[in-house]
Amino acid sequence: MATRYRFRVEEFERAFRDVPRVELLRGEVYQMSPIGPKHAFAVAQLDERLQEALRGKAVIMVQNPLRLCEDSEPEPDLLVLKPPLSRYRDRHPTPEDVLLLIEVADTSLGFDREVKLPLYAEAGIPEVWLVNLKEDLLEVYREPREGRYRAIRLLSPTEAASPLHFPEVSLPWA
Repeated sequence: MATRYRFRVEEFERAFRDVPRVELLRGEVYQMSPIGPKHAFAVAQLDERLQEALRGKAVIMVQNPLRLCEDSEPEPDLLVLKPPLSRYRDRHPTPEDVLLLIEVADTSLGFDREVKLPLYAEAGIPEVWLVNLKEDLLEVYREPREGRYRAIRLLSPTEAASPLHFPEVSLPWA
């Protein structure tokens, strides 16, 4: 009979320190999907646009850990965080630090919607953008309550997006 072992963040960080592309979600370790060229390009392009638009206003991190709770530490594609950068010198960001979280999804679309999005809502992440490469849409999720996002907006590639915390910024996302 097989036994399932559930990890806490500290145990996960020790045991999987040198294992690439894994994340901890609700105590279980998941191997992340390989990054294809469309995914890599979308992340790099959004990073460049966010860095330019939010320089001096926010910290942008790419594919770094986010400590959601004691048993979950995902690695979102992009995090827009409260400054200054030095506040993250000795710790990973937590939900209180997050202004905007972005996931780029192609093969991971269902997983991101069904597993990660509820985790982000439960943690109180105020805004999540899901770049849906399959349908060429930006899914904007806001108003987390009771493990769900109450406000969902879909944007086409011709529509720019404005982060909740930076309404003056209009970003082309595609």
